[in-house]
Amino acid sequence: MIRFILIFSIFLLSTFTVAGQEIKINISTDNLSNKLNDGTAKVEISGGKTPYIYMWSKKDILQDTDKATGLTEGKNYRLTVKDSNGKEANIKFKIEAKSADERINSFFIPIVDVIGTVVMFDIFAALHIYDPVIKNEKGEILYHANGEEKKMSIPFIVIWLVFGAAFFTIKMKFINIRGFKHAIDLVRGKYDAPGHKGEVSHFQALATALSATVGLGNIAGVAIAMTIGGPGATFWMIVAGLLGMSAKFTEVTLGVKYRRIDKDGQVSGGPMFYLQDALKKKKLGKLGRVLAILFAVLVIGGSFGGGNMFQANQAFSQVSSQFSDFIPGIEGYGAFFGIGLAIVVGFVVIGGIQGIAKVTEKIVPFMAILYVLVALIIIFMNIDKTGEAFTLIFEGAFAPSALKGGIVGVLIVGFQRAAFSNEAGVGSASIAHSAVKTNEPVSEGIVALLEPFIDTVVICTMTALVIIFSGYYAPEMSAGLAGAELTSKAFSTVFSWFPWLLTLAILLFAVSTMISWSYYGLNGFKFLLGDKIGTQKITKHLSVGALVYYIIFLGFVVVGASSSLGAVIDFSDMMILSMGFPNLIGLLIMGNEVKGDLKEYFKKVKDGTIKKYK
Repeated sequence: MIRFILIFSIFLLSTFTVAGQEIKINISTDNLSNKLNDGTAKVEISGGKTPYIYMWSKKDILQDTDKATGLTEGKNYRLTVKDSNGKEANIKFKIEAKSADERINSFFIPIVDVIGTVVMFDIFAALHIYDPVIKNEKGEILYHANGEEKKMSIPFIVIWLVFGAAFFTIKMKFINIRGFKHAIDLVRGKYDAPGHKGEVSHFQALATALSATVGLGNIAGVAIAMTIGGPGATFWMIVAGLLGMSAKFTEVTLGVKYRRIDKDGQVSGGPMFYLQDALKKKKLGKLGRVLAILFAVLVIGGSFGGGNMFQANQAFSQVSSQFSDFIPGIEGYGAFFGIGLAIVVGFVVIGGIQGIAKVTEKIVPFMAILYVLVALIIIFMNIDKTGEAFTLIFEGAFAPSALKGGIVGVLIVGFQRAAFSNEAGVGSASIAHSAVKTNEPVSEGIVALLEPFIDTVVICTMTALVIIFSGYYAPEMSAGLAGAELTSKAFSTVFSWFPWLLTLAILLFAVSTMISWSYYGLNGFKFLLGDKIGTQKITKHLSVGALVYYIIFLGFVVVGASSSLGAVIDFSDMMILSMGFPNLIGLLIMGNEVKGDLKEYFKKVKDGTIKKYK
C-alpha cells in the first residue's frame, strides 16, 4: 500500500511539474520540391499540459494538427500553441526558398501585402459602417480552420467603380441600350469616311481593346469569382458588365476627343491627356495635372500587373498542368517559361500600335470564336439544365450562404472580377481607342460600349454556365483548383481533348493582352518621362525611353510566371482597379460635356450630316 501511494505521488508530482513548465516549441521545416506552396512544418511540444491547440497563421490548417502543409516558401508564418491550462507560446518561422520561382515569389509577396494595406483599405469597416465579421443565419460567428474569425472586405475602389458605372448609365440616358445597334453599324464600317485622322479602323481599335479585356479575365476570372462567391457572383458580374458599358462609352469618347497626333502621325491619347487638358479648360488645371500624373503611374503599374503578370501566371499554370505528366517537376520552372514568353512578346511590341493592331485583329476574333464555339456546344448539350443553372445563379446572388459573406460579399466579388475583366471605368481602353480613324469622338465611344457586353455579359456568362454544368462550382470538386485550371477541368468533363485546345487559346489570349497592355503602359511612361528619358529613335517606332519601359515590362513577365496566383491577382487588382480613382473623378467633372457631345452626334446622324458610306 505504501509502495502504491509512493508511486502515485511521484506520478502526480511529475505530472504537475510538466504541466507547470513553460511550453517549448521545436519546429522542423521542409521544402519538398521546386514547386511553389509545397513547404511543410512539423511541431514537437514540451511542457504545458496536453491536449494542445495549434493556431497556425495559415487559415486552412486545423487547430488539432501539429503539421502544416501547403506553405509558401520564403513567407513569414506564425504558430501559437495553447495548452489545456490556457498557457501560450509563440514561434515565427519560414520555409527556405530554394528555386528561382520560390525566391522571386518570396520577394514579391511582402511588396504586395504592403501595397494592399493602402490600396484595398476597407474604409467602410474602419468607420464602423458595417461589421466585417461573417455570421451564419443564427447570428453565430464563423471561423476559419485555424480559429480566426471569418471576415469580409468592401474595398472602396470597387464601390467607386460601381457608382461610376451606374451614374453614367443614368447620365447618358441608357446609352448602353439605345446605342447598341449603332455600335454594330460602326464596327462594320458603315460610317467610315476616307481621310479620317488616326492609325487604325474602328474594328482594329475594338480588337486591340478587346485583346486586353477578353482573355484570361473570362477564363480564369470567372473561375476565381465562383470559387470565392459561388454561382451568384456571375449575376453581379453580368450587372456590372451592363452598367460598365456606359462608363466605357464616356471615357473612350473623351480619349479620342483629347488625343494628340504628332508630326509622324503617331497618336497619344487616354486619361492622362483628357484629365490634364479638359480640366484645364474648366480652370481646374492643377487638379487635372495631379490626376493625370497619378493615372500615368497607375497605368504603368496596371501594365505590369493585370496586363502582364496575371497573363503570364495563368498561361504557365495551364501549360504546367497539361505537361506535368510528360515533364516531371515542370511546375517549378515558371521563371524559364516567363523568359521564353518575354522573348515572344518582346519581338512583337517593337512594331508600335499598327503592329499591335495587325496582330490582335487576327488573333482576337480567332480565339474568341474558338472559345465561344466550344462553350456554346457544351451549353447546347446541356440545354435541359440551363433553367437549373440560372436558378443557382439567381439564388446565389440574392440568397447566398453566409460562408460567402451574404449578398454584399457575393456582390463585391462579382463586381470586382467584372471590373478586372472588362476594365470599364478604369480608363485603359481609351488609350487604344484614341488611335482610331475618325473625326467623331462619340462614334468611337459608342463602339467601345460593346466591349463590356462581349467580355462580361456574353463570354463570362458562358464560362460560368460550363462550370456549373460540370459541377466544378461546388467546393468539394474545385478543391485544389484555381483560375484557368478550374475552367479547363470543367470543359474537359465534356471534351477530354479540350484542355489542350484551351492551353493554346490561353497562350494566345495572354500574348495579345500583354501586347495591348504594353502599349497602354508605354503611353503612361511617355507621359511621365517622355521628355526626360531618351527620345532618340532606335527604329521608326522605338525610342530609347520606350526600350527602357519594355525591358522593365518584360522583366515582370518572368516575375508573373514565377509567382503564386494569390499574390499576382492581388497585385493586379490593386493596380488596375486603382486606375479608376483618378479617371472617374475626371469623368464626373466632364460628364455634362460628353452628354452634350452625344446629343449633338445623334442629331448629325439623324439629319444626315454624318453619312453612311456602305
